[in-house]
Amino acid sequence: MLINIHSAKCIGIEAVAVTVEIDIAPGLGIHLVGLADAAVKESLLRTITALQSMGFRIPGKKIVINLAPADMHKKGSGYDVPIALGIITASKQRELPLLEKFMIMGELGLDGSIREVPGALPTVELARRLELMGCILPKESAVEAIEYEGIDVFGVENLDDVLRILSGEDVCEDLLVRNFPDERDASEEKDSSVMDFSEIMGQEAAKRGLEIAAAGGHNVIMIGPPGSGKSSLAKAMASILPPMNLEESIQTSMIYSVAGKGGRTGRLMRQRPFRAPHYSASVAAFLGGGSDNIMPGEISLAHNGVLFIDEFCEAPKKVLEVLRAPMEDRKVTISRLKAKVEYPADFMLVAASNPCPCGYYGDGDRCTCTPGQRLSYLSKLSGPIMDRIDIQLMVSRVDARLLVNRKPGQSSAEIAKRVLRAREKQRVRFAARGETIFCNASMNNRQTELFCPLSSACKALLERLIERLGLSARACSRIIRLARTIADLADSPDIHPEHLSEAASYRFLDRQNLFD
Repeated sequence: MLINIHSAKCIGIEAVAVTVEIDIAPGLGIHLVGLADAAVKESLLRTITALQSMGFRIPGKKIVINLAPADMHKKGSGYDVPIALGIITASKQRELPLLEKFMIMGELGLDGSIREVPGALPTVELARRLELMGCILPKESAVEAIEYEGIDVFGVENLDDVLRILSGEDVCEDLLVRNFPDERDASEEKDSSVMDFSEIMGQEAAKRGLEIAAAGGHNVIMIGPPGSGKSSLAKAMASILPPMNLEESIQTSMIYSVAGKGGRTGRLMRQRPFRAPHYSASVAAFLGGGSDNIMPGEISLAHNGVLFIDEFCEAPKKVLEVLRAPMEDRKVTISRLKAKVEYPADFMLVAASNPCPCGYYGDGDRCTCTPGQRLSYLSKLSGPIMDRIDIQLMVSRVDARLLVNRKPGQSSAEIAKRVLRAREKQRVRFAARGETIFCNASMNNRQTELFCPLSSACKALLERLIERLGLSARACSRIIRLARTIADLADSPDIHPEHLSEAASYRFLDRQNLFD
């Protein structure tokens, strides 16, 4: 008797259908085919032991298990439950009339319990596209899809729960994730470790630059001596970023789901991710990697959020160079001999660096470096990298009087309101033309021409800026997009020369003889 069960495999953040076929015929042995890896092959022993512990028998016949399509590698323990259900049904030990109407994934414990598996959100989305009746997942995995609409998602704790659903004798409302109690903790809504801008004394120019960066999703680098507040400013960025809309939230949650980092609180991610890998992390840690199962790296985990790299100039040059393509294309493509995976990577880079090897250039006469040493230190900031960073900020040491008097500045809540208004203007502007982007920094050249028209006065000013600073075509386009964000913050429907001037002022590293 041939039994077909719907299952899935994640490739990037997309799930593809895998059909688990079980056939029992005269003969001996259990045979697993379909390019399964070691974890899948080991599932046979787990599955047999679990079934026997629950009182089911293993038929003394030839059992053939095929994972189709046969030319695609299968990895992980998520096929345990489909295999167990196929053996139960093919051997006619239980009637499961709804078996072929559900997408099923889960790892079996030896006692029949079901453990979580990664990739719940893409799997649920695939089940919805295939118009199946529902999706059955381990409870810990299913809660990731508690806000997902358009399909019934069941969260199960053991094999008995699965059999109860598939028998069709009970509606099983108690197993639907939408009926699970809300386990969110109020502390999870707002991270208490995030700094507030009012806690950072001085640095008004840097705060203005970071506000513009947050309002338009622009990349930013801060250069200044140790103790000037660069790391604190970067961490405070999380407190002024607007919450993700539903589409951004689903896409980011899918990345974390595939990486096995899905939320346990039963909700989609709403707060933008803030990733801060150490500068010595490997290329694979930044880009992602693996053999057959290619996992997302820090660049993709920062999708729709912030990637903060401290001591930027201390990072290996090859690590900095791998950022170039994702910063421009807003995606990461990882190629291996047997696989090729694409992950979204629309992140905002926030980098911090000392200006020289000793770190004290610009801090009075404390610097002991020569101009050559300073230039050599910043040589890792290659032209292509700096072209992709819209805002360059020189952060100076805070005046002693400000530190002593400690007069608080604007709070993050006040700045966040302005950022949100600017983001809403951009969302409406792009949606009116049917564009799928959400912020100014994501515009390509065609969209820049469409949404950032320049007056004759602006064109004349931009021409002078290009000649004086020696800007590349990419840097010129980024100045225009940055000026569009500054205009949005000023509630201006058009870009004016003062907006272009301020945008160009954030390109100080393009100037000649900077460290003479």
